Amino acid sequence: MNPEVRVMQPSGRLDVTNVNQFRREVADIAAFSPKFLLIDLKDITFMDSSGLGALVAALKTVRSSGGDLALCSPTDQVQMLFDLTSMGTIFKVYANVKEFTARTGVNVKI
Repeated sequence: MNPEVRVMQPSGRLDVTNVNQFRREVADIAAFSPKFLLIDLKDITFMDSSGLGALVAALKTVRSSGGDLALCSPTDQVQMLFDLTSMGTIFKVYANVKEFTARTGVNVKI
């Protein structure tokens, strides 16, 4: 695994029922101070405002450890939530891992 980038691949729902676990996982990864935390959202079937808040908290956590957060492969439901809340302007969102690699020059192996 590239030490510059860590990848999270949550699946299912990212909502009030599991955001605390998600935040703990982000904190554990941020402790390694990666250059990027890439969160691959391709397997997220539902996200609510709690999930969106967890992504904002993840952004703050990763930045406080000297890194940056990027999102990729948002599902239609997640993209709609980003569009409705204008959060797509806050996050760096890539269509997929390939686009992330092309734009950042950081090779990702999943």
